[in-house]
Amino acid sequence: MTTPFPRPQSAIPGDATGGFGAGSEAPPANAASPAGSAQVIRAIVSACSGNLVEWFDFYAYAFTAVYFAGAFFPKGDPTTQLLSTAAVFALGFFMRPLGSWLFGRIADRRGRRASMVVSVLMMCFGSLMVACLPTYAAIGVWAPALLLVARLIQGLSVGGEYGTAATYMSEVAVAGRRGFYGSFQYVTLIGGQLLSSLVITLLLAVLSPDEMRAWGWRIPFVAGALAAAVALWLRRSLVETSDAATRSRDGAGTLKAMMHHPRALATVIGYTAGGSLLFYTYTTYMQKYLINTAHMNARTATNVMTAALFCFMVLQPVFGWLADRIGRRESMICFGLFGTLATVPLMTALGQVASPGAAFALVTLALVGTSFYTSISGLVKAEMFPPHVRALAVGLSYAIGNAAFGGSAEYVALWFKSAGLESTFFWYVTAVAAVALLASWSMPDPRRHGWLADRHDDACGAA
Repeated sequence: MTTPFPRPQSAIPGDATGGFGAGSEAPPANAASPAGSAQVIRAIVSACSGNLVEWFDFYAYAFTAVYFAGAFFPKGDPTTQLLSTAAVFALGFFMRPLGSWLFGRIADRRGRRASMVVSVLMMCFGSLMVACLPTYAAIGVWAPALLLVARLIQGLSVGGEYGTAATYMSEVAVAGRRGFYGSFQYVTLIGGQLLSSLVITLLLAVLSPDEMRAWGWRIPFVAGALAAAVALWLRRSLVETSDAATRSRDGAGTLKAMMHHPRALATVIGYTAGGSLLFYTYTTYMQKYLINTAHMNARTATNVMTAALFCFMVLQPVFGWLADRIGRRESMICFGLFGTLATVPLMTALGQVASPGAAFALVTLALVGTSFYTSISGLVKAEMFPPHVRALAVGLSYAIGNAAFGGSAEYVALWFKSAGLESTFFWYVTAVAAVALLASWSMPDPRRHGWLADRHDDACGAA
């Protein structure tokens, strides 16, 4: 049996009861929430544009590293060069928790719009910096050093994108359709990965390998910088969804105020751990699994994953709409049950798959189950926290769960495989999914008891 989290009745500074809805003010309506569907759609598109660009740029580095590794790390064999570029990529990944704290604080104290504008501006600068960097032959050790700086800037930006965008999209969406609108965060996250892959594929079709190594690898970063400039222009026109009273509250955007909600934080980290682990298992790791375990041709495995990821992207609004019908808690429970019961049989079957068609069907089935989580991932977190710490709490709790379990998924999987215990990884994923199930089961229905429960379709304020 679940207990509704308490709804605050008055402003009680420093309230630290720890319930999901515990806090010191009732959730206000938007400071300036778009009133009509067209305005909401425009706001969602503007918010998503930056998310698409940020993930496009982040994946562009991974896809082009093989072509520019020698330009920045000339010493050693190709494997050593790739390890060097991978290390720079990993450092960018580890900047995400810092980015979630920094931009969450900005969003809660200065406004969601300000945070998203600065975030995409930093990504634009980082991409342009990579595109224009001189090589090692031109400036020596400054070349890899500046590449590292650019990646740290991009990692900081990506780290701040999730929490702020999730917060904004949950606040700007109208009641009854928040799941549908919020699902577009993962549409653009997956879309950025697919778009980056498509650009690389097109470049490889028109440029020779030598041209790609000489200058072709710079094109995706130029494209990313230009797209970021467009996203920056769109985001400057965003309607602010937090009000001045919330932003000026004592403790707004601080870790101390966020820690007044330990139960919510533990719940969010619990189902983020399971969600991130399954997401990375069935997306980034799956291609390697099909090649190394199912012994599938590399190009075939790439084609299978590209098709499956496209279906995954298209499914997000469908499952967001479904969550609006059946409830976010029910969707999260479905996800937890799927991860707990289906992981072992699915991974076992994928390891023995004999045809591309069967592999596509199984991977797509796995992503269908994961969509119960990804489609409402940001929204279900945003509903857990009051507005004065919402962006910080959503971003940081996601960063912790994602870094600990999602970011390590591939490493853990390959470690078990190297130890001759590959199937143990399946049970590890199952166990973490069970934690997500328990967290979801203990979560009261956010539609009735969440911090966004009092919002209405016609909520509107002064711009």
